[in-house]
Amino acid sequence: MAANKSYSIVEYFGGDDGYRCGYCKNQTGNFSHGMWSHAMTVQDYQDLIDRGWRRSGKYVYKPIMNQTCCPQYTIRCHALKFQPTKSHKKILKKMSKFISSGELPKGQDDGEPMDSVCEDPGLREPNKVRHPELKSAAITDVQKEVAERPAMTEVEKDVADASTTGSETSRTDAVTVIEGRMVPPKPGVGADPSRPPCRKAKDVRKERRLQKGQARQHGDGVSSTVSPPQPAPTPNNQAKSLEEFISESMPDNSSHCLEVRLVRSNPPSPQFKASFDASYQVYKLYQMAIHKDPPDKPSESQFRRFLCDSPLEAESSPDGPEMGYGSFHQQYWLDGRIVAVGVIDILPTCVSSVYLYYHPDFASLSLGSYSALREIAFTRQLQKQSPKLSYYYLGFYIHSCPKMRYKGQYRPSDLLCPETYVWVPIERCTPKLDNSRYARLNQDADAGDARVLKDVGRALVLYRRTVMPYAAYSRKRRGSSDESEVQQYAGLVGQDCAERILLYRS
Repeated sequence: MAANKSYSIVEYFGGDDGYRCGYCKNQTGNFSHGMWSHAMTVQDYQDLIDRGWRRSGKYVYKPIMNQTCCPQYTIRCHALKFQPTKSHKKILKKMSKFISSGELPKGQDDGEPMDSVCEDPGLREPNKVRHPELKSAAITDVQKEVAERPAMTEVEKDVADASTTGSETSRTDAVTVIEGRMVPPKPGVGADPSRPPCRKAKDVRKERRLQKGQARQHGDGVSSTVSPPQPAPTPNNQAKSLEEFISESMPDNSSHCLEVRLVRSNPPSPQFKASFDASYQVYKLYQMAIHKDPPDKPSESQFRRFLCDSPLEAESSPDGPEMGYGSFHQQYWLDGRIVAVGVIDILPTCVSSVYLYYHPDFASLSLGSYSALREIAFTRQLQKQSPKLSYYYLGFYIHSCPKMRYKGQYRPSDLLCPETYVWVPIERCTPKLDNSRYARLNQDADAGDARVLKDVGRALVLYRRTVMPYAAYSRKRRGSSDESEVQQYAGLVGQDCAERILLYRS
């Protein structure tokens, strides 16, 4: 995605012993593979989530689907084809009524957040990280020493030779790692949807509000107002689009003003830093009220680790979205204060929802569902700038947990087959999941994993600040007993990632 080469670096922990499940409350029924990501390119993470991985902070985990008590299937929505259901329209109308009249609806939230931080398996603090300062100590220093040496040409040559046999170790067995300097993301100016030549007065007022939001942004970091998407006129015989419903939910001359701002969380932009305390206070109230955490549990360090820290590099591309790729917070400001925050990753082919938290005073507005609808609309806006970016990932779909089935309402959507890693329409999956918690979703009985790495020697490793294929590493470390672990890792991440991501070896 960037002009120069940057590596992803991970430490793999293997499959853990069973631990508590946040969905069915089984004390030892939750199983997953895990790895700590010191750095991650957006393309590598895109490929990982397309194989069932998911991040929580810098910890990346993959449920062991045929063992875990509540199998978690990666779900994606076709954003361009999405049409809101009756329940979605009801939520948008509820927001419209609140913005107009100022009165909160009675009752509790009937929508769910994208995932629950306190129940998320990725939130267990990893205690096996062998080199917590790997990125700064091993990459930056080496870059200064040998910045003039080409990296990828030698690596590719050595990987190509890795499958050949031989006991003699030559200079081409290894190449010093270099992390190329990333192209800094261009300051985001938000989406500027095209409008018809003839516009109503309210459209002009909305454009002025957008321009004011853009004028507030700083040059170093992304901060833009995500304006309500301006819909194209819909013929009378067609259903209203999502953009039209959202636009109608933001009436003029209203009692309240709702503004959505996008700020980059990694590296933290000035706008993210300025709003950090206010955002953290909302998270703390959310955890205490919604998840019944004691006041001392939702600590600031926990908030930073799991909702602010990210391994994703800030990247940009000529054919990518204007704000670039990486990790962001989408903040919902009501009358000048933060009431909700959607944590999202913008990746090459999708917007991936990480988490949503909100002020408990506004639970009756169904902000979990409302934010998902806004993020789908945001994905559609980004697709106009980057044609490949057309999916909205909702995290995991858990059919065995009734409260988590709501994600299947955002259609058309697909579930990821846990054995072949192909996408299957959800309507073809639910009959199987009604009969069994775990199911192979691909109906082709002869299909297998098309991207499995057949030669573990080709997997890249990072050993003593040096990049080399595993075949070269194993020759250097005669008697090494980690081949089965590396083989397992390579099978889980797939060929593409195994040949690009650096697996740390001590």
